[in-house]
Amino acid sequence: MEKEKPIPLVYNSIKLDCGYRADIVVEERILLELKAIEELTKIHLAQMLTYLRIGGYHLGFIMNFNVLLFKNGIKRVVL
Repeated sequence: MEKEKPIPLVYNSIKLDCGYRADIVVEERILLELKAIEELTKIHLAQMLTYLRIGGYHLGFIMNFNVLLFKNGIKRVVL
């Protein structure tokens, strides 16, 4: 498990070693994005999809801790 893992970004032959930061990456396969917000919106889904595409991952979870039942705060995202 890696915390705050940098995700490199390449755009028009310009390489940024840390274009984005993933909250948690498990076994180099699953991306976890942690939130504590009122509700998940489309922008959070777009952020996760960007991380999945750029990082080369296929599975991610957005986990919102600001809910009464934690199972209601988990969103599975598959690329």
